[in-house]
Amino acid sequence: MGTTEISAPDGLPFIDIRRTFKATPELLFRAHSEPDLLVRWLGPRKYTTIIERYEVRDGGSWRYINKDDSGNEYAFHGVFHGPQTVDGMTQTFEYEGFPGHVSLDHLTFEQRGDETVIHVHTVFQSVGARDGMVASGMESGVNDGYDRLDELVASMLTPAH
Repeated sequence: MGTTEISAPDGLPFIDIRRTFKATPELLFRAHSEPDLLVRWLGPRKYTTIIERYEVRDGGSWRYINKDDSGNEYAFHGVFHGPQTVDGMTQTFEYEGFPGHVSLDHLTFEQRGDETVIHVHTVFQSVGARDGMVASGMESGVNDGYDRLDELVASMLTPAH
């Protein structure tokens, strides 16, 4: 499995995430844009992801819920901005448990031979909001989700018998 690099420079309101996958940009774009694939990897393993809506287009909204075994729910929502293509995806992101703290995420897929590097640049409204996200355990959730994405793309690349 790949290693996730997470950078949160002191004094700046952003986070950069990079991870290399043994998959094409097209396959990774599908995993980010098709709800039936997204639920198979998004978020930590300990949660079930339920997608209420996922309109991958300029102005399209999205909302999903992570649910734990005890029935607790953690909801997130946002809006897609601009064209959503293999060249990149841009969206807002808001955790409903901490309303009013909206970030802007830009995701790109950079092909390098038979691998693709996912780059995520997230801009927060303040350094404090960024620090709150880091303190929330975001790193373990990102790592767990990307490990699951590694497994998903590997299964999609393996021929069925």
